[in-house]
Amino acid sequence: MTIQAMLTDYLRSGAWDEMLGDNSVREPYSKLMMSLSHLKSDELKQKHMHAGELFMNQGITFTVYSDDAGIERIFPFDVIPRIITSSEWDHIERGIKQRLKALNMFLHDIYHEQQILHDGIIPHALIASCPHYTREVAGIDVSHRIYVHISGIDLIRGDEGQFYILEDNLRTPSGVSYMLENREVTKRLFPDQVSENKVRMVNNYPLILHSNLLALSPRSVSNPVAVILTPGVFNSAYYEHTFLARQMGIPLVEGTDLVVNNSKVYMKTTRGLTQVDVIYRRVDDEFLDPLNFKPDSVLGVPGLVAAYRKGNVAIVNAIGNGVADDKAVYAYVPDMIRYYLNEEPILPNVPTYQMSNADEREYVFSKINQMVLKGTNQSGGYGMLMGNKATDEEVKLFRARVEESPREFIAQPIIKLSTVPCFIDGSLQARHVDLRPYALCGPSGIDIVPGGLTRVALREGSLVVNSSQGGGSKDTWVIDTDSFKQNLNDAE
Repeated sequence: MTIQAMLTDYLRSGAWDEMLGDNSVREPYSKLMMSLSHLKSDELKQKHMHAGELFMNQGITFTVYSDDAGIERIFPFDVIPRIITSSEWDHIERGIKQRLKALNMFLHDIYHEQQILHDGIIPHALIASCPHYTREVAGIDVSHRIYVHISGIDLIRGDEGQFYILEDNLRTPSGVSYMLENREVTKRLFPDQVSENKVRMVNNYPLILHSNLLALSPRSVSNPVAVILTPGVFNSAYYEHTFLARQMGIPLVEGTDLVVNNSKVYMKTTRGLTQVDVIYRRVDDEFLDPLNFKPDSVLGVPGLVAAYRKGNVAIVNAIGNGVADDKAVYAYVPDMIRYYLNEEPILPNVPTYQMSNADEREYVFSKINQMVLKGTNQSGGYGMLMGNKATDEEVKLFRARVEESPREFIAQPIIKLSTVPCFIDGSLQARHVDLRPYALCGPSGIDIVPGGLTRVALREGSLVVNSSQGGGSKDTWVIDTDSFKQNLNDAE
């Protein structure tokens, strides 16, 4: 069976499909599908197997802590790229830049004057009850007032293809290595397609990140020292830590490799101690400094917060960012944009109900089959209840948890994520996806590499895209619309 025949059998799931419109392939996908039309199912199966071999040979893996079968597994990869047009990307880019400007202003405000609380835009109690509001860093002036140096803002597309912000990942967002490796694998599988479709490049991400890290150095020296701080080989994203260190040519260190003297951070080397100017940390806040947070932590560096407070080291991302990506605080980001920027949000939130509000709580449970309930500080697809799939007993148990700790939960209407074609079991099948673009905030501005990580819910009908819940990923193409039209005319 060829791609052309597979398209005839392609079934949508009832959600908005990014490839198929009214029984015809949408324009952005036309050239790709035309180019692949000669391929047969067996050839695509070979490419799928080859992709798995490439991922395995290069060690592109992740860890599921709850999986007793083994430590590492390959991140499932789908060979059919997802396509986003340049005009759609421009909308996404403007919306994310606007959002990050407001979030950075909020984080400075919340750790300094707290004017947004005094003006009643956000309730005091919401911040006071946030487990990731970090009083230990209150009053610290971070370089250039940038708190969110690296973000992975998750987007979804709902009915008619409208983009929504699903959540903000502002602490130690992961997955960028998969975005970069997905592109390299796609180039190996389809060597001509990336250039022929004028796909915008993503491989300059490490270069931009490295430049931003060095620009944050508190010392005026010609060769600032930046390092990546990893929890170690057993961390779920360790592959990514090693990948980025290698790409940027900077040391990958663990907590025991660093020491603080005189409120300055040093790296132990065979030639003695070398002062460290910038730490790109992939260690969570509570493990960073046993003198200020968890006293039994062996992952961090004693005295690190003191050096940070003195301005002798820059930490990327800033300590305390979790207060801004708490899912209960997420509901107020549109208000932050209006408050700090005097602008209307470009990208809307998904409507969000606070379970700490009794009226909203009752409304949610009266419409439970239309709702998804989420823990405000859970990630990876854990701590959720999909109301349309839950049994009465599951709803009853979850409601008891909510009523016991209502601040720890929010609810949102179930939005059918858009679907894209995936090559599964020898045929093209529609699967739900989200999108995580990666934004880099530095002294010179905000850069967003065009595309990001598309995560795929590989299980039929599933809306959960997380790798820990059986999800996979695919290459994400941003194509220039004008170039695309010209190429399509040439092909015809």
